[in-house]
Amino acid sequence: MMDILPEILFEDNHLLIVNKRPGDIVQGDKTGDVPMTELLKSYLKSRYNKPGEVFLGLVHRLDRPVSGAVIFARTSKALARMTAMVKDREITKTYWAIIDKLPEPAESTLVHFLKKNEVQNKSYVVKDGTNGSKRAELHYRLIASGKTTHLIEIKLITGRHHQIRAQLASIGCHIQGDLKYGARRSKADGSISLHARFLQFTHPVSKETVKITAPLPEGIEWSYFKDIESGI
Repeated sequence: MMDILPEILFEDNHLLIVNKRPGDIVQGDKTGDVPMTELLKSYLKSRYNKPGEVFLGLVHRLDRPVSGAVIFARTSKALARMTAMVKDREITKTYWAIIDKLPEPAESTLVHFLKKNEVQNKSYVVKDGTNGSKRAELHYRLIASGKTTHLIEIKLITGRHHQIRAQLASIGCHIQGDLKYGARRSKADGSISLHARFLQFTHPVSKETVKITAPLPEGIEWSYFKDIESGI
């Protein structure tokens, strides 16, 4: 785990939004690696010369191998309002993913029912009505194709455990590096090519529209698509 501060995309008195790197953990886990929450608390304490404990609430999560925009709240009021917005689906989340198969059709809405296996920390597509299952919906569209991989944009309509990974795998379009969901090969750094690219929401205090774009990660896998992203 690197102890270098992640790129800050937005900061005011109420919110802090950063560009999570692949491999960073958002909250502490059994690995004992330093989580982003602790790094960011230290940053805020130092920057604003704050005495005592620094408040920093996590609004939503990204899996460890995933990169992109993550929202933190700097006040309890902002956290409560942002958490309610997540629950009410008032935050637009758009992801980019590199997949190993051309999706057919090139644009579509996927609806599945997912059930989480707690022991495996994995979600499976199951039949509607299966006990413990939850409805999952997303919209994808093809952005560009390379020689062997394809870049798609995904708009989440629901927010389920490993939803994008499970739903894309169910149509044979595995995310690059995602061995857990059927990719043929892993990536050297253990990451997968899934990136939380855009966020849009109404600021919980100012009520202004906030639009966030998270730059793509470094790495050869993204290099081709970085060349074309300015034209997208």
